Formats: sequence, C-alpha cells, structure tokens
Amino acid sequence: MKLFFTIVMVVLSVCYPPAVYLGLQYFSAKYLALLLLTLGVARSLTNGALNSSSRWIMVGLLALLSGWTWFAESDVALKLYPVLISLNLLVLFGWSLWHPPTIVEKLARLQDSNLPPSGIAYTRKVTKVWCGFFLVNGSIALATVLHGNDQLWTLYNGLISYLLMGTLMAGEFLVRRRVKAQHG
Repeated sequence: MKLFFTIVMVVLSVCYPPAVYLGLQYFSAKYLALLLLTLGVARSLTNGALNSSSRWIMVGLLALLSGWTWFAESDVALKLYPVLISLNLLVLFGWSLWHPPTIVEKLARLQDSNLPPSGIAYTRKVTKVWCGFFLVNGSIALATVLHGNDQLWTLYNGLISYLLMGTLMAGEFLVRRRVKAQHG
C-alpha cells in the first residue's frame, strides 16, 4: 500500500505544473491553493526521508504559500511549489554531507551493504553533484516564476526539469559503472 501511495504522490507531483496551468485557465488561484496544500501536506507527511521537524517546516511553508494564494488571489505562490521542492531536496542532500551517511550512500548501501571507502568517497561526490543540480534547478524554477509566463513556467517545471533530472540520473549510472569497473 505504501508503494501505491508513493507512486500516486510522484504522479501527482509530476502533474502539478500542468494541473496548475490548466486550473488557472478555469478557476481562481485561491481554489488551486487547496490542491497545493493537500499535495504538499500528503507528500511531506509520507516522505520517510524527512525527519519530523523537516516535515513540519515543509507543511508550514506550504500552508503559508496556500494562505498567500488564498488571500492575495495570486498565482505566484502556487508556482513556488517546485522551488520549494528543489530547496527541500538541496537542504536534505546538503545536510547529509555534514551528517553522514549521505543520502546517496544510503541508497548505494541498499544494493551493496559493504561499500568500500572508495565507494563512500564516490557517493559524497555524487551527493555534491545533486546539491548543485537542486541549486540550479531551484534557481531556474524561481526565475520562471518571477520573469516567465505561465507557458514557460509549465514547460520548465513540468517537463524540462524532469528531463534534466533523468539525464543526470542516467549519466551518473554510466559513470558509476565505469568507476566500479576501475575499482574492481
């Protein structure tokens, strides 16, 4: 059941930018704020990677964005959700660099519990790359909110950012295979 709920949350998150874009064509932003709050709270409360205080900070930020949207009837706060997700992931991955094991090391240990020191060093580098990705991705997402139009915001946050993330994952997979081959 947890896997099903996780899949539903991923699909809803991926569909969030197009849903907001289409929703703004037919509804007031204040009603879409309920979508933001519901999705954000559900995602924050079911994300096992976050500790309790991180979850409540995220819920609080989403409540503020939803409240801003509701009372100001502004779509800007709705569009900040992808920025918040990137920021949240940046903090999560960055925090793990200072409080090991890193997120990437934890994932690597699911496949190989006896990770050698070279593997741990590699996972730290990959974690830094992901931190850079989330920083750049969040910055671009913010730029599409502040300077873009609805179509650009939807295109970047609903498609391009996912393509970039997939490209990074695929590239890291290829590099990892090469590194593993070199270290036997």
